[in-house]
Amino acid sequence: MSMRMVKALPLMVLLVGVAGVALAGGGGEHGGVTEAKMQDLIWRTFNFIVFAAILIKLAVRPAKEFFATRAQSIAQNLEELEAKKQAAAAALAAAEARLKEVEKERERLIQQFVAEGELEKAAILKKAEMVAQRIKEMARMTIEAETKRAAQELKREVAEQATRLAEEMIRQKLTFTDHQRLVEEYLEKVVEKH
Repeated sequence: MSMRMVKALPLMVLLVGVAGVALAGGGGEHGGVTEAKMQDLIWRTFNFIVFAAILIKLAVRPAKEFFATRAQSIAQNLEELEAKKQAAAAALAAAEARLKEVEKERERLIQQFVAEGELEKAAILKKAEMVAQRIKEMARMTIEAETKRAAQELKREVAEQATRLAEEMIRQKLTFTDHQRLVEEYLEKVVEKH
């Protein structure tokens, strides 16, 4: 019950009583209101007022305490919710700040990785150039070695061919006496050396 209703209750009871008296004063014949009925109405109204006063007396204090406790609880809940809201706002601001830091760190790492990538690329290209140079040098050396080997092989073949041709020519022109003379000269040279 609100305080307005509690304050207005005696006024309502008084109006009901005045209305009852007005009805009773109108005459006995028309409304059928007698003095006994009027007394009954007054006693009932008095009983109602006493009962309402007792009820109000008993109910107002617990109601006031209930509503005061409830209002205090709601105020406390509102304060807690406000504190949680502020804490959440602070946490959100901290998270946004951290997110900005993470974004800056990400950009810094990307730039660092790009720079490292460029350095690595330059190192790989330099190494590849060195390897290519070595391969060219090895190819040149291999070509020279193969050329020398081929030249020596060619010289050997030419020498063998020349030796065979010379042997052929000597066999065709060498006589038995020439042969004997060559053997003797060879044996003399061997004996002289030893």
